[in-house]
Amino acid sequence: MATRLANLVIAAEEPARLARFWSDLLGWQLTAKSPAEAEIQPPPDDGCDLTLVFAATSRPKTTKNRLHLDLSSTSGENQRETVSRAVSSGARPIDIGQRNVPWIVLADPEDNEFCVLEPREDYANSGAIAAIVVDAQDPARLARFWSPLTAWPIAADEPAITTLRNPTGRGPTLEFLRVNTPKHGKNRLHLDLSGDDPAETDRIQAAGARLIGTTQPNAPQVDFTDPEDNEFRLLFPS
Repeated sequence: MATRLANLVIAAEEPARLARFWSDLLGWQLTAKSPAEAEIQPPPDDGCDLTLVFAATSRPKTTKNRLHLDLSSTSGENQRETVSRAVSSGARPIDIGQRNVPWIVLADPEDNEFCVLEPREDYANSGAIAAIVVDAQDPARLARFWSPLTAWPIAADEPAITTLRNPTGRGPTLEFLRVNTPKHGKNRLHLDLSGDDPAETDRIQAAGARLIGTTQPNAPQVDFTDPEDNEFRLLFPS
């Protein structure tokens, strides 16, 4: 499949405000801002190929997100500095049942969960974002669906988590983490794929995706859900 990961989209009641929070925290550049949408992009030396897009919504957050970000750290001091910087910018520590773990769980100013990890060798080349984590009832199955869409091979397959890694070896991993709870309602975070061939729509459906709504000729985007009902979008060049 000639598609690639393009964006991580985060629904936001105040897109510009949330974009500024994440721009400051990650050290990424705010590249677009309007009442409806804001974008931040990584610097060239970060290694991440994704844009973070903050899209306006009037729908308040009511449940734990099924997608979240893990942030990397280079030392215990760096981890503490990142947590302190996040909290001073509007984040807060939260308890989601993590108990005694070496990473710190926070919520951003719109209550989106994220983790600041302790130093890990696996993320030494990841840049600011260590991983995009997706809750999954069947991690291996979901990873096998997403691997050909992203062209990221499976780098680790364990009972609790299956990991895809960019072939460049840089940037965040895409991780599918086993949970027992099924998806309820629309996700506040979703992935965008970029493609240039309308035939990709049929190939994605054949791989196990479900088309949402109807497609129009020459439409700039097509909406799907993956095998566990996570929304995602295929974008075509304008």
